Amino acid sequence: MRNEKKNSLLQRRRWRIRKEVSGTPQRPRMSVRFTGKNIHVQFVDDTAGVTLASTSTLHKNLPDRATLGANVKSATVIGRTAAETALGKGITSVVFDRSGARYHGKVKALADAARSAGLKF
Repeated sequence: MRNEKKNSLLQRRRWRIRKEVSGTPQRPRMSVRFTGKNIHVQFVDDTAGVTLASTSTLHKNLPDRATLGANVKSATVIGRTAAETALGKGITSVVFDRSGARYHGKVKALADAARSAGLKF
């Protein structure tokens, strides 16, 4: 399958998910995006259109960020860090947006780490 077709299918999947998943100030959307090298997590209030908190493998406050990548081990670290960041901003409950990725492997590891750190999905 060509890359254009894969990207088109992924974009359609994202649009389908975003029709159903929306964040509010009380329960923001936890948007997770995996690139080839990095992991990005944002807590978004869709009613106001603002990002409340974010973290990624590129943030300078992470220890050993040079060793982090887009793998399961890094996903658990980022999940825990994202939960701590959200709890620091007063966010306790979120809506999980996996951005079209299947719920296994890295996505599942990140979600489980965030739940164990105290976030409610």
